[in-house]
Amino acid sequence: MKVKLLISSLLLGTAILAIAKGDPVLMTINGKDIKLSEFEYLYHKNNQQQIEKETLEQYVDRFVLYKQKVADAEAAGIDTTSLFIKEFEGYQKDLAAPYITEDTTYRWQFIQEAYDRYKQQIDIDHFMLPVGSAAETMANMNRMDSIRNCVLNGEKWEDLVDKYSSDPSKTRNHGHYGFISSLMFPYDFENVAYGTPVGEVSKPFATKYGVHMIRVNGKRDREDVHAKHILKLFPHGATDEQKAACKAQMDSIYALLQAGADFEELAKKESQDGSANRGGDLGWFGRGRMVPPFEKVAFELADGAISEPFATQYGYHIIKKVAHGIQPLSQLRPAIENSFKHDDRDKLIQERRLSDWKAKYNYSVNPEAIDYITNALNAAGKFDSAFVAQTIKGCKLPLMTYGNNESLPVMSLLPQLNNKAVFTNLSAAKDYLMSRIDNMADAALQDYNANELVKSNPEYRNLLNEYRDGMLLFEISNRRVWKAAGKDTAGLEKYFAENRGKYNWDEPHFKGIILSAKNDTILNMVKADMATMASDTLTDALHEKYGSDIRMERMVVKQGENALADYLAFHVGEKPERKGYSECMILEGGVISQPQEMSDVKGAVTSDYQDVLEQLWKKELAKKYPAKINKKVLKQVK
Repeated sequence: MKVKLLISSLLLGTAILAIAKGDPVLMTINGKDIKLSEFEYLYHKNNQQQIEKETLEQYVDRFVLYKQKVADAEAAGIDTTSLFIKEFEGYQKDLAAPYITEDTTYRWQFIQEAYDRYKQQIDIDHFMLPVGSAAETMANMNRMDSIRNCVLNGEKWEDLVDKYSSDPSKTRNHGHYGFISSLMFPYDFENVAYGTPVGEVSKPFATKYGVHMIRVNGKRDREDVHAKHILKLFPHGATDEQKAACKAQMDSIYALLQAGADFEELAKKESQDGSANRGGDLGWFGRGRMVPPFEKVAFELADGAISEPFATQYGYHIIKKVAHGIQPLSQLRPAIENSFKHDDRDKLIQERRLSDWKAKYNYSVNPEAIDYITNALNAAGKFDSAFVAQTIKGCKLPLMTYGNNESLPVMSLLPQLNNKAVFTNLSAAKDYLMSRIDNMADAALQDYNANELVKSNPEYRNLLNEYRDGMLLFEISNRRVWKAAGKDTAGLEKYFAENRGKYNWDEPHFKGIILSAKNDTILNMVKADMATMASDTLTDALHEKYGSDIRMERMVVKQGENALADYLAFHVGEKPERKGYSECMILEGGVISQPQEMSDVKGAVTSDYQDVLEQLWKKELAKKYPAKINKKVLKQVK
């Protein structure tokens, strides 16, 4: 669980309105100052999104109402609920990401490194031994070093792989992986592969998958192809005649292309490949990705050229080559960044960012607290729930300090610890505790950095405030208007009665219940039962007796809005086909010319009643939260 620190959402509403020099107060609502910068940010953003521009005076009125509603939400305590805090913290993290320069800088370095490596492919041989306990892994590291010496002394790599390697792929490749590129393997493996000179053998290295050794046989510049294709598949077990028929089809398509037909449109219409809906677009691909005959044609074609029909084991193809070279970084970047989630790069970015924050915010761990925890652990002899309760819980000794005299006590570590974990090995227990302290530091400094970002970056501050206020506005509007109208049945009935003339129909409606049955036998049984069942409990009784063999739908619809009602009540069209329910009848009701009760037009009445509640609420807000506007500052709006 993440330790919540200085950016408590209970206080964030105040923090994001932090005073900046040269940013005067434009207005005050419910004792809260609203700065000129925030108003200008939202005013200009609003004008960019509006087709018809609002005048400044019009927008001021709307802005004041918006802030009054936010004040009402805060008065209702919405911003203090756990649900709001959790949702807002999620938004805050996402919104802050582009503004965290350390994260952006390191991320870009890894992106550029991956792309630079992507441009070059490396031919490698691979050797692997298992990992296990620390002792077992070290033993295999030593064993791998001995095997490396054998290779360097001239023994055949393939023979050693077949005899000793634990890599399951050795039965088919004898340790030869061929050409690889970046993002194909874990980052630590990739680093060794790209860091080993051609013709040399790497030193043994361990990953979480095994103990490895790599030999680099050669390097080549990467060349990719962007192509589209049309495919006619061979039938399963195709005869020569069927293959000839397939080729004849493709010859006809090729003739159309030669006559100027659009490749993409023909691919959508004729291709039997999954790429058909994309106009046959296969995107970019490198060597080794496609079957050899397809690859040969694709790489040999000139850019923009269209191949003649040719066969692979799958069928006949026609290729249109779009381009060749290296896929642009702008197109490859999403795939690169997505791959970071599956290897160590995201973790390394976090570690480097944390290191920067530790230096930037003068982070330090209290040696006295570490001694206290270490001595207690040695005395206890193990880490378990009893140790946590006796040593961590309730301990107010400062554990870490940072920033402007901020500190956290040892007991703040409690949410980071797994209360069910047990370590009898004291070294492992100490490693676990130090890792939890580092996690706690990351959370603390991340929150502290976000707090500093709110103070120092007006753009982020305004964006964050916009999201916060928008969440509050939605929830309070839901409570006071949208849901309130739907729940106020008495109010809806009264409003309908007082405004009955507003809700006349221009054309008749069917009002009632339509019953569908799985077959005519069930429908006839229902009709027979209707004669003996009480009308006020009819639907419940039928549902209880027939269950899923019938379906009942209550509706108020005009002609054209429901196929069943059109067929049964308005006598137009054919009986609609309904999956599993072949028969239908009107269970109750009929065609009426005008609404009989509020529920017949509930949607329209609710919408109008919401407007009434909105107007009443606006009057209440104006009295509860009057706005004090500084006219001189308003004139400064640009």
